Amino acid sequence: MEKETLKFTPRTDLAIEIGALLKEEHDDDNYEIEGVQIDTNTQPVFKKTHITILNEAGASAMGKPVGHYITLESQELKENDPEAHKKIIQEVSETIKSLLPKTKETLNVLVVGLGNRQATPDTLGPYVTDKVLVTRHIAQFVPEAIDESVCHLSSIAPSVMGLTGVETSEIVKGVASHIKPDCIIAIDALGSRSASRINTTIQISNTGISPGAGIGNKRKQLNEETVGCPVIAIGVPTVVDAATLVNDTMDCLIENMMMETDNNALLNMLNDLGQQEKYSLIQEVITPVMGNLFVTPKDIDEVIVYLGNVIANAINIAVHPGITINDVNKYRY
Repeated sequence: MEKETLKFTPRTDLAIEIGALLKEEHDDDNYEIEGVQIDTNTQPVFKKTHITILNEAGASAMGKPVGHYITLESQELKENDPEAHKKIIQEVSETIKSLLPKTKETLNVLVVGLGNRQATPDTLGPYVTDKVLVTRHIAQFVPEAIDESVCHLSSIAPSVMGLTGVETSEIVKGVASHIKPDCIIAIDALGSRSASRINTTIQISNTGISPGAGIGNKRKQLNEETVGCPVIAIGVPTVVDAATLVNDTMDCLIENMMMETDNNALLNMLNDLGQQEKYSLIQEVITPVMGNLFVTPKDIDEVIVYLGNVIANAINIAVHPGITINDVNKYRY
């Protein structure tokens, strides 16, 4: 019986990586994806890529809903660099502002921190909910204490279904039906197909999010259709699956060895393998030994603090009119 070949499906939640994969498949860096517009802007501290999926043709090609996917890439995100972080915070806040509803001046916003506090790479969402400036209770019980300089913001960290027994979307939908937010901002850890993007990339979209997708545990979608209001999703890849990591390592190893060795038949054979063949081979070899393994950097606990501060401060500036970039890190609990 012929052995089934595994399909080349490296896990990624990033639209920018899906676009890159499509270009690789066509062996053309200038390949234009039908129904998709890609704009790139490079700054000294970060690179910003805005992917707009315009129609169903683009959604089918990308495997993602029609909407906006904005990606910021910066190696400084995982470093203790306050000045660089300030510039990134400003850019992220402007991006969030551009996606917020324009229905009224003082918004009612619900921040949802997706993830598991007991698993360090998955604590980004809960960390952000602890740091955003919560004001809804003040507006409700002591309205004279605040004015239009802040919005009505509430936050929850609903944990994961493995701990609660309840779908995250059901919890969020229940809360949303009571407080009736104008917008939900959901934060989650993502998965990437490239180790170089771990902790260095922020993706912001207006199409919602699927909790747990980063490690292959797709739950019910959080989007306007399921919760009744627009959902802005903010995510950072904090893990990479082992097969993808080995695949990237093999590519680097082959490239370096070929520069030092002439006409090596084995290296030439490996280099000629397509991405699908190479990934399938690696997955067949390591899956029986390692299982469904995901990898994260050893300093992830420290980096989560940097990432969480950047995202929480950006949200505070974006939704609260009275908070500016000069106020970052004032709202810590």
